[in-house]
Amino acid sequence: MDAFEDSVQRLRVAFSSGQTRPASFRLAQLEGLGRFLRENKQRLQDALAQDLQKATQLDSAFIRKEPFGLVLIIAPWNYPLNLTLVPLVGAIAAGNCVVLKPSEISKSIEKILAEVLPCYLDQSCFAVALGGPEETAQLLEHRFDYIFFTGSPRVGKIVMAAAAKHLTPVTLELGGKNPCYVDDNCDPQIVANRLAWFRYFNTGQTCVAPDYVLCSPEMQEQLVPALQNAITRFYGDDPQHSPALGRIISQKHFKRLQGLLSCGRVAIGGQSDENNLYIAPTVLVDVQETEPVMQEEIFGPILPLMTVRSLDEAIDFINRREKPLALYAFSNNSQVVKQVLDRTSSGGFCGNDGFMHMTLPSLPFGGVGASGMGNYHGKFSFDTFSHHRACLLRNPGMEKINDFRYPPYSPRNLRVLLMAMEERSYSCTLL
Repeated sequence: MDAFEDSVQRLRVAFSSGQTRPASFRLAQLEGLGRFLRENKQRLQDALAQDLQKATQLDSAFIRKEPFGLVLIIAPWNYPLNLTLVPLVGAIAAGNCVVLKPSEISKSIEKILAEVLPCYLDQSCFAVALGGPEETAQLLEHRFDYIFFTGSPRVGKIVMAAAAKHLTPVTLELGGKNPCYVDDNCDPQIVANRLAWFRYFNTGQTCVAPDYVLCSPEMQEQLVPALQNAITRFYGDDPQHSPALGRIISQKHFKRLQGLLSCGRVAIGGQSDENNLYIAPTVLVDVQETEPVMQEEIFGPILPLMTVRSLDEAIDFINRREKPLALYAFSNNSQVVKQVLDRTSSGGFCGNDGFMHMTLPSLPFGGVGASGMGNYHGKFSFDTFSHHRACLLRNPGMEKINDFRYPPYSPRNLRVLLMAMEERSYSCTLL
């Protein structure tokens, strides 16, 4: 019998209920912890004396941010320039040497990064590595001081396993199925405009794009024609000839997406052209949770709509699945948006819009759980590629003051030490 099973299950249920989220709950627990220390001070002192036969003392400190050393950055194909250079900027700013591994799928950008970028950087500190999965696996056999990976959860697990052999820290920017809840209390056309824009942007090949919509049957009836209107306005009557709509990156991904078109029922779009790697902006309805389009990240211009009876059902549906990289909620009622935010977990969240949260350098970008670990953007990139070194500098003089901490310990010495620790105002400086 597992002695911990009941405790683990009980705590998971408590967390899922939202019990730990309110600030009042957290404050109450911290106050309880404070009472524990105050009311049991003598017992704790006696126990420390029995266990360790020593006393400890803290002091003021500062944090020195230092480069990790040699960093490996593995970039994806969907935004091959942005998702290569943004982390590179952070790694350089933090003072690291970098091996850059661009995606072999986006061949044109890979060629420029390999042939031109080294002309602008010190080649003794920066290198570009080329190749596919076999070469990447070979690269991962080497020891790095930090690895930054952007890509699928499947490959992310391979990267993390390779890093674990050397206890190398990682940032994993992964993906997943990003939910979008649409409340009945909103303007269907405004929602459709924003949904169509950030679902079909870059032909849906965006890790933070909404992967499915949850709404009531009544809202779906209004949303489908509104989406049709938005798609026609953005891409014309024949989206295949629109200069604003891109193409699928490869034959392999085209075939995978084409297979997803058989899920549910096509309400909008559904056309495809293999020779042109074209898939029309598509909306699916009558989709079942068990169908492939709801089991994997779509990463293409296909948007399934699923109906729910209530906000609670939508939140339950979201929470049954892996934590997404992004989560969206549309409603004119701010309390509805707040409920979705309070009762779910995701890498990022945006209310009443698309992925605009990731464009703000003041906000960190990253996943949680299966959608990744770590974050970057703006100053957070610098922090990600920096080791936060805890430092303490003491005055070599004033030894008389330190006599109180040296054994043998008299009741008076211990009293002075405890008073000093209770009354001291600790400070921390970031360098």
